[in-house]
Amino acid sequence: MSSIQLKRGASDKSLSPVEQQAKIDDVRKLIGPVVDKLPVLCSDASILRFLRARNWNTKKASKMLKETLKWRLQYKPEAIRWEDIAQEAETGKVYRANYCDKLGRPVLVMRPGLQNTNSPVGQIKYLVYCIENAIMNLVQDQEQMVWLVDFQGWAMTSISVKVTRETAHILQDHYPERLGIGILYNPPKIFESFWTIVKPFLETKTYKKMKFVYSDDPKSLKVIEEIFDLDKLDVAFGGRNPAGFNLEVYARQMKDDDSKRTNFHGSGCSSPFYQSSSLSESQHHESTDLDCDSNASDEGRL
Repeated sequence: MSSIQLKRGASDKSLSPVEQQAKIDDVRKLIGPVVDKLPVLCSDASILRFLRARNWNTKKASKMLKETLKWRLQYKPEAIRWEDIAQEAETGKVYRANYCDKLGRPVLVMRPGLQNTNSPVGQIKYLVYCIENAIMNLVQDQEQMVWLVDFQGWAMTSISVKVTRETAHILQDHYPERLGIGILYNPPKIFESFWTIVKPFLETKTYKKMKFVYSDDPKSLKVIEEIFDLDKLDVAFGGRNPAGFNLEVYARQMKDDDSKRTNFHGSGCSSPFYQSSSLSESQHHESTDLDCDSNASDEGRL
């Protein structure tokens, strides 16, 4: 049993813990033998997130999980290190804040107006690195993070539709139920046109988690006040924390986290909070197995 206990949530009213466990077991059967070889990625907590993302449809959830296993085996997100993405991080366009929200969820601050590269591949790689880092720093019994997007300096050229579409794909298909809430802070009027273009990329669940907040609108600001301790929140978002982003300090923090992750995976231990997995070279043949199994499932069970 995972450290994330089975219980009824707001979205799980129709399923008892026993029924949830039965769904988890069904997904394991559909996934097949790879479950035993990638136990962390196929933990109860992990499977539950995929089930919730697919409204408890075991066939859809197992297909989604298989695709994520294949993606992780090929993309190797757990192997990305600071040195690989340092250039992308220079302006502070995305970083994990040094505070959490009131629920203890890590916060990814995003400032697309500070875009400093033209490489979609590099931009996505850095985003994945930040997501992995946020997950690694989850407290026990917490599974989600907060995205806090600052639109100061944003223009239509700040981020491409291609990168936005790929961001939505990765977040929704490979990190389901990881986003607790996304706060879009002071988006300019012109953002409405961009939002109209990218909104179709978002699943209904993701779309409903996005909240527009404006510094001159007291009603919308209540979202910030309800979620954050204002003494910890960055002043740029109406808080009282003047720290901001310091590249030198952040680089040291990320390198330290990288070392912890390397030592942790090298020890062969399993983590109660880091719902990911380091994939060794000897496990890469599983990608082929998943391809074959997924194709068979698509023709039959899925």
